[in-house]
Amino acid sequence: MKIRDVNTKIVIALLALLACSTAAIAQDNRGGNALDNTLYTKLNRADPSSGGPAPKHDLTGYWAGPLVATKGDDIPPMTALGKQRYSLNKPEVNFGTKGGNDPLKTCDPLGLPRNLIFETRGIAFSTMPNKLVILHQYQRVWRDVWMDGRPLPTNVDGKGGPESMWYGYSVGHWDADNILVIDTVGSDDRSWLDTAGHPRSVDAHVQERYTRVDHNHMELTVTVDDPKIYTKPFVLGTLKFRWIPAQQMEQQMCIPSEAIDYSNIIAIPAGR
Repeated sequence: MKIRDVNTKIVIALLALLACSTAAIAQDNRGGNALDNTLYTKLNRADPSSGGPAPKHDLTGYWAGPLVATKGDDIPPMTALGKQRYSLNKPEVNFGTKGGNDPLKTCDPLGLPRNLIFETRGIAFSTMPNKLVILHQYQRVWRDVWMDGRPLPTNVDGKGGPESMWYGYSVGHWDADNILVIDTVGSDDRSWLDTAGHPRSVDAHVQERYTRVDHNHMELTVTVDDPKIYTKPFVLGTLKFRWIPAQQMEQQMCIPSEAIDYSNIIAIPAGR
């Protein structure tokens, strides 16, 4: 391998380290947008206007969001199973990149609801027959949200039930002219709730409430109800989004080869 190629990869790795460290600090504090310089803040700074009233039953289009969610409720006490699962997770903020086992370290899917509160940046809605499709900027992931009144599946990963999926099974309905409610179950339990390593079970019920305040602004509240892991439901985080006039979403990918280079060139040698 050429020296130039190695140097390029080192630069990429260092940039990735800086980005991940900054994001981890913001996520662990869950204190808002102090470190946020995303398209959301740029658009709001350029044009803070409402853009007019919110259209009825319509979130269609691209929206810019923050880097991480604003702090929700404190994480409630965990059950015995929750504590056991939590002890197996080694977040980077405590164990470093070499010692940590965050699924994001190898570019595994963030899963739901972590993709809603961490590395959010952008989201889009598209209307299709009987469903909405949600597009997430990070990793270019899409989700189907059925709007035809069907129930959520039961006994996921159990006898006679469907297999869990990284982003679960989602159904939605309009709670008001401008409030979309999405309920999701059956998300793969290998994903974490946050960078701090809080676990989740496959039976976790995640609810998203999107309120389109006006044409240009939308707010989201994410609630988790997971009795197997936590002693009570809680708000994981809240977010604010801004309509993107140009309707273009930035690319944001986690590249496995770059993650491996970072680990081999930076993280492992630094931990020796």
